[in-house]
Amino acid sequence: MPLAEESTLPRDPPLTLPLVIIGNGPSGICLSYMLSGYRPYLSPDAVHPNPILQSRLEEARHLSIHEQDLEYLSEGLEGRSTNPVAVLFDTLLHPNADFGYDYPSVLQWKLEEEHYIPHIVLGKGPPGGAWHDMEGSMLTLSLGDWMELPGLKFKDWALGKRRNLKTDRATPAEVASYYKHYIKIMGLQRNFIDNTYITSVVKPYREQEESTSQGNGVVVASEEPQIREGNDEPVLKKNWEIQGYTRAADGSHQPFCLFAEAIALATGTFDSPARLGVSGEDLPYVSHCIAEFEAAVNKGKLSGSVDPVLIVGAGLTAADAILCASNHNIPIIHAFRRRVTDPSLIFKQLPKKLYPEYHKVYHMMCMQSHTTASNLHASYTGFPEHCVLSFKPDMKCVLQGTGGLKKVLKISMALVLIGSHPNLSFLKEQGRGLGHHPNQPITCKGNPVEIDPYTYESLKEPNLFALGPLVGDNFIRFLKGGALAITRCLETRQKNRHRLAESDGVS
Repeated sequence: MPLAEESTLPRDPPLTLPLVIIGNGPSGICLSYMLSGYRPYLSPDAVHPNPILQSRLEEARHLSIHEQDLEYLSEGLEGRSTNPVAVLFDTLLHPNADFGYDYPSVLQWKLEEEHYIPHIVLGKGPPGGAWHDMEGSMLTLSLGDWMELPGLKFKDWALGKRRNLKTDRATPAEVASYYKHYIKIMGLQRNFIDNTYITSVVKPYREQEESTSQGNGVVVASEEPQIREGNDEPVLKKNWEIQGYTRAADGSHQPFCLFAEAIALATGTFDSPARLGVSGEDLPYVSHCIAEFEAAVNKGKLSGSVDPVLIVGAGLTAADAILCASNHNIPIIHAFRRRVTDPSLIFKQLPKKLYPEYHKVYHMMCMQSHTTASNLHASYTGFPEHCVLSFKPDMKCVLQGTGGLKKVLKISMALVLIGSHPNLSFLKEQGRGLGHHPNQPITCKGNPVEIDPYTYESLKEPNLFALGPLVGDNFIRFLKGGALAITRCLETRQKNRHRLAESDGVS
């Protein structure tokens, strides 16, 4: 049966659930939507522009996508994700989107409550995750309809809010509000518990034959006594134990402990800013958060005749900081490791018409480096192919170029914006054993969680699933495939258990 409308975490006795989702951003929301019984079917009159995929869909038109062979449907499809189910589901929701077409989705959604799988979604803040912490005025990288979740078109929701749709791109504040309203409109509130902080996720019991092995660094062997039943054979529990606390409005903490047959990691990668690892990086004038810079600007701390702000990084967050500084006439020193002609720079992948502000930054990067007549562009000076050697207590930074030449620059503030890493501190050794490269930190690009491509279950740890940026799907349009794969996997296992129970009952 579904949980109550307002979920709370019990203390005694512990609650055991089929699945606990850690993270309430778009990944966790989409997974909860599908686990709640919403199922996608091929629309009656839909014709996919890919004739091979259309033919395969027609073979089982009466079945939901959850009930079909995802590997068969995914075969031969290409897209901007390395996960085949993510590409499949994206091309069903946004056919030929990467070719500039705006074809409607070929899916229709039906609520079939008999397929509800009990679960809860634990998050630190309101549903929407990191979107609530982003600067509210910036335009997002993706089109508004690429940010949407199944069953509720972003444009329809935005029109209902009387938003002036001058652009197809949305602001983070609008996206955060959309996700928060989404769970209410879809009736998912019963599954969400906010203000929860996870401190430990372990398996307190292990298989007898595994208890003496080293494991993979995630699961810990327990010294609990074996539980035996009438035939004296050991019955070893394999549920996950999740411990943490909820934080009340007055700041007090309420601890909780619950058990789950499976967990899904949907934490995203915005928790821990990446660091340079250089001397002086912890000095007060060095920041790893664009919000701190914006706060300083708004308070007037950087107004007037000041030394330049150093911005380190060549991604979109660094570009946002450059735009903010430029708009407030703050001089900028921009250091980044790559060449301006590097094809992997994100600016080269963005259409100029849709992202003019980012191409303005890229133009500055190309034309206003320290090797050109920088006196013509005193507001911005780029240092391509440079790295930071150290920060000094006297507000000076030491840069080094590819030739080994060092430069000492006086600055007013340093912004290190070189990406971020997920916070998996609740797993032993922060989940290092789950990645493609053992014993290395999990990162969305270099070392994502290694999963079965058609179930999103960890290849290193049974009954542990991951989706979204943790498996390399950084765009919201692709994380939905992970929710589809996990839901299908759990439904299949549930059916198999029921068949076994029925056969045992007959015998």
